[in-house]
Amino acid sequence: MTQFRTLAKVAETAMRSVFEATPLQRNAHLSQKYSAEIYLKREDLTPVRSYKLRGAFNAMRKVLAADPTKDLFVCASAGNHAQGMAYMCRHFGVRGVIFMPVTTPQQKVFKTEVFGGDSIEVRLTGDYFDDTLAAAQEYCVEAGGTFLPPFDDPDVIEGQASVGVEIENQLRRVPDRVVLPVGGGGLSAGVTQYFGADCAYTLVEPEGGKSLAAALAEGAPTTLEHVDSFVDGAAVARIGATTFDALKDIDPSDVRAAPEDRICSTILEILNVEGIVLEPAGALAIDILSDIKDEIKGKTVVCVTSGGNFDFERLNEVKERSQRYEGLKKYFILRLPQRPGALKEFLGILGPDDDIARFEYLKKSARNFGSVLIGIETKDPTNFERLFAAIDALGMAYTDITQDETLAQFVI
Repeated sequence: MTQFRTLAKVAETAMRSVFEATPLQRNAHLSQKYSAEIYLKREDLTPVRSYKLRGAFNAMRKVLAADPTKDLFVCASAGNHAQGMAYMCRHFGVRGVIFMPVTTPQQKVFKTEVFGGDSIEVRLTGDYFDDTLAAAQEYCVEAGGTFLPPFDDPDVIEGQASVGVEIENQLRRVPDRVVLPVGGGGLSAGVTQYFGADCAYTLVEPEGGKSLAAALAEGAPTTLEHVDSFVDGAAVARIGATTFDALKDIDPSDVRAAPEDRICSTILEILNVEGIVLEPAGALAIDILSDIKDEIKGKTVVCVTSGGNFDFERLNEVKERSQRYEGLKKYFILRLPQRPGALKEFLGILGPDDDIARFEYLKKSARNFGSVLIGIETKDPTNFERLFAAIDALGMAYTDITQDETLAQFVI
């Protein structure tokens, strides 16, 4: 047994004084769908609905064991790390100051304050996370506190490895494959170090935040020029140096990217079929199963659902992106003749399953044609082939803007 495995087991045992092991559940729906034994490691069921409290617990436990007089911990986070540290500050009876961007949704701020109670103070600082982080680090030095990184720390990584310890205990063996989401790399660094070469891995990043893939290509952590923040729990511009050191020998073919819009479909599928609420990062491991279905057939696979802190105010956006990905909703600009009966002609070609979800038109008397923004929902993607053919037959011009992200920001 390696020293890391021993330390991870010690951390996992110590955690039992704070919270119970999260369930490892065989999922009948996914197992049948992919002809495999699919288990979900439900990190969305921790007291703070994510695995982040594991690393916070282990790091704080070690700091306090080395120096019990330490009573101030500081972090910068817009979400799960903040909540994990807040929970543990209350548990250990120490003070915590948590810096969050001014733009952090009020729901996340409120939950952080609930978990920490009187033990913590939330400071909203900076419009962007880099500004928030700089302010937190400056304050930590001035106040003589202990800074708690979200992932790039050996003790945090060791704490996240407790997920692997529980998987092995609950399954009573090592699975054939573990599927892990990757953001900063703390969870994946911990679990892969714990299991070592005893199983296969699939590490999943959001398409708009492939920091591990970029680091593997460069041979060192590199900063992405642009990050899509939709999968906020895993949208990291630069993987940690310590975490990358643990992941640098991963085969690049085992690192996959999940499209953000497809993740939305997965969130809805798991919600509607299983009644499980997952945040976008929490759905990554399940979403990628469709890409590795040939590799996992007949195998025992554990997917780590890393978090369930989903703001239901985002549900409409998730549904919208899912429909666009599935081809069930399209937006287009129609060049409509400005004459009596033209609109009626267009409406007449809609099928029984076609529903107008958006219609914006302003008649301009000085023009022969007017531009109409139309959104159509339907039950079968092939219905759009018939619809567009009918529009062509009418001699009307149109432009499909469904996948035009620039226009979507303004009109969809």
